[in-house]
Amino acid sequence: MKLPVTSYGDTGTPVVVMHGLFGSGRNWMTAARRLADKHRVFAFDLRNHGTSPHVDTMSYPEMAADVRETIESLGVGPVALVGHSMGGKTAMLTALQYPEVVERLVVVDAAPVEYPPAFVEYAQAMRNADLSSVARRAEVDAQLVDAVPTPGTRAFLLQNLILDADGARWRPNLPVIEAALPAISGWPAEAAGLRYDGPTLFIFGGKSDYVQQDHRATIAAYFPHVQYAEVPEAGHWVHAERLDDFLAALTPFLG
Repeated sequence: MKLPVTSYGDTGTPVVVMHGLFGSGRNWMTAARRLADKHRVFAFDLRNHGTSPHVDTMSYPEMAADVRETIESLGVGPVALVGHSMGGKTAMLTALQYPEVVERLVVVDAAPVEYPPAFVEYAQAMRNADLSSVARRAEVDAQLVDAVPTPGTRAFLLQNLILDADGARWRPNLPVIEAALPAISGWPAEAAGLRYDGPTLFIFGGKSDYVQQDHRATIAAYFPHVQYAEVPEAGHWVHAERLDDFLAALTPFLG
């Protein structure tokens, strides 16, 4: 499936950036504009997120195939492929299965491992919110407080709320995302035995536990030419929380 793309910059080497769960290409807008000084940057909306079509399934092999098809349709490959969290796992599998479209790989705060299922309560809270008479974003924010106590996380989720003349509705395909959460938290069996030999950088937040020391042997088995960059003051949303530090780690790797 060909994905919606927002592009930044007219010249330079191509860089594709991909968001995490409940995100969209818009999450990368500030970083992409900074990178566009030296690169052509393409922000993808992964399936069932952002402006992508709603489809009934959402596995990593399907998302990797979407990414390959979209890169090929742009005619710009091979690219530097950058992905955060769910987008990072998608980027990893794309590089493993379709190395011909990936010149170098950047994974932001994710590892090729199975994590405990998470974010189910977020999906349920969003899906159960009563949007029938909503006129203001704050009304939905109030409905999410119990399940999502952190204001910054609620603000992130509320970026997915559409408020227009037709009323209020969620942009992502929440039922399918919720059903896919066990697979999204996991790591696909299709990756077994594969290896990506291109340059690889894992950027992770020092306050996050998504990339741990005991993951490194597994990472190296898939990505033998791996480097690591820690952003000490960042949590999981590295590029949103500490953009300057993130770009200081990323930019030299992109060349």
